[in-house]
Amino acid sequence: HSKSVSARSAARRVIAHVDLDCFYAQVEMIRNPELRDKPLGVQQKSIVVTCNYEARKLGVKKLMSVKDAKEKCPQLILVNGEDLTPYREMSYKVTELLGEFCPLVERLGFDENFVDITEIVEKRLNQLQQSGCSRVCVSGHVYNNQAINSHDITHIRLVIGSQIAEEFRGAIYARLGLTGCAGVASNKLLSKLVSGTFKPNQQTVLLPESCQDLIRSLDHIQKVPGIGYKTTKRLETLGVRNVCDLQAFPSAVLEKELGVSIAQRIQKLSYGEDDSPVTPTGPPQSFSDEDSFKKCSSEVEVKEKIEELLPNLLDRIHKDGRQPHTVRLTIRQFSSTDKWFNRESRQCPIPPHLIQKFGKESSNVISPLVDILMKLFRKMIDVDLPFHLTLLSVCFSNLKDLPSSKRGSIGFYLKQMSPPSGSGK
Repeated sequence: HSKSVSARSAARRVIAHVDLDCFYAQVEMIRNPELRDKPLGVQQKSIVVTCNYEARKLGVKKLMSVKDAKEKCPQLILVNGEDLTPYREMSYKVTELLGEFCPLVERLGFDENFVDITEIVEKRLNQLQQSGCSRVCVSGHVYNNQAINSHDITHIRLVIGSQIAEEFRGAIYARLGLTGCAGVASNKLLSKLVSGTFKPNQQTVLLPESCQDLIRSLDHIQKVPGIGYKTTKRLETLGVRNVCDLQAFPSAVLEKELGVSIAQRIQKLSYGEDDSPVTPTGPPQSFSDEDSFKKCSSEVEVKEKIEELLPNLLDRIHKDGRQPHTVRLTIRQFSSTDKWFNRESRQCPIPPHLIQKFGKESSNVISPLVDILMKLFRKMIDVDLPFHLTLLSVCFSNLKDLPSSKRGSIGFYLKQMSPPSGSGK
């Protein structure tokens, strides 16, 4: 009985995979709008880790060497992507935003998220059935251009899922300025595989009947998410190169070679079967915000910039409910010779008496925090000499739960519910 129940619930599952387009490059174009519509690559060491679509049209590819990329496209603009802070921050904003729609969001790297939208789909399906309306329109593409059967409840669920994925992408663009692709299917594996069918900034839904076509279209088993490099190498020695080989391979031999659990898992994957749940990822490890500008060259301006950054950051920390124990200031000095804008950072512990005030009396912590950050600033810059900054970033890290009321205790939630005094709510 329990097996049939889980099979039934697996059949109802609707999973969306949201994958941001050329993520690092998009973040750089948001940070510096002048880079828009120009061929742009993000460099780490001597490799172009990603590039925008303008650069791709001119022959630049991901993971190309800088030398080759420059030969292909002499007008390529390169920015240094060694510091992951801005990407990490934006990445968490995307996950947070998706979490507002639905609690089941699982991060995969910086630019991908799985969202289990089954419950939202069920609610909308019930509303549809109550209103007596059976017509639903698909958003985006259907894999293989397969016709939708309006009498097939599984099809209807996936079509409703495509509408929700469209809403996700719309919200990410409206609020964060990022475009992305989405795939909608009945499990994580298939949603990830189908999301890249049409790029950029498009989405695709996979109906069950086309699942085998999608899986068999993969030209190599390493393209199957969940089959790693080592397993691929071992399968190759067995003569298994593509999905059809793996499907046809005798299970007993595979189990003997790889062990029962791995053999069974990857053979299921080769048929597009994946019952792994969407596991919500933990909260971010730090909160930071930054401002870049043409020029900032006086202590007064630096102080003003820091004062502008703090309220939003303190608000995010208050909503998170944990207390930070470390604060860091990062600056970038202008340099005409070194185009790897040199960033420099200093950090220090937050004094315990201030930590107590976080979340409760945020307005009272701004002034002492500004003093601390200005001290860090003076450790990096001799203010008696002229200076020219183009960026300031403030980061709070080393986040810990509140000592008295741990997250998850009733006290924590009651405290979260009571409006802050003097907020007028």
